[in-house]
Amino acid sequence: MFVALLHIVQAICSVSTYCPYDSGMRTGRPSTRPRPPFGERLYQLREQAGLSQAQVAERLGISTRAYAFWEREPVALKAEQLSDLADALAVTADFLLGRNPPKQRGSGPSGKLRLLFEAASQLPRSQQQKVAAVLEPFVREHATGGR
Repeated sequence: MFVALLHIVQAICSVSTYCPYDSGMRTGRPSTRPRPPFGERLYQLREQAGLSQAQVAERLGISTRAYAFWEREPVALKAEQLSDLADALAVTADFLLGRNPPKQRGSGPSGKLRLLFEAASQLPRSQQQKVAAVLEPFVREHATGGR
């Protein structure tokens, strides 16, 4: 009886533009336990990417059940799996592991010199030209080793 009903619903869905029973439906019962931190990151990233568990699992070449387990339980992944997972979710492996990315150092000067340049950049153009006129010969002389 159930199988016959399932076939009827599938037939209706195959000819209709609207189908309340699609492959994106959630199946199974939701877990009552909270996800582990890694699983929560996976879940959030997957949701942000607009992907289902089945879609991520397909990209990884694993079963949907295996991927769902990764979201629900603490797991130890192989390096290749972690790399593939990061690629599938368009993030770094460090991000998946909960590591904050290292702060990118700016390309300009640091410390006191940076503060001086920031202050000089706020000066009127004529004053900036005077600072440059003092710095250029000094830098030119010392960049060549004082020759």
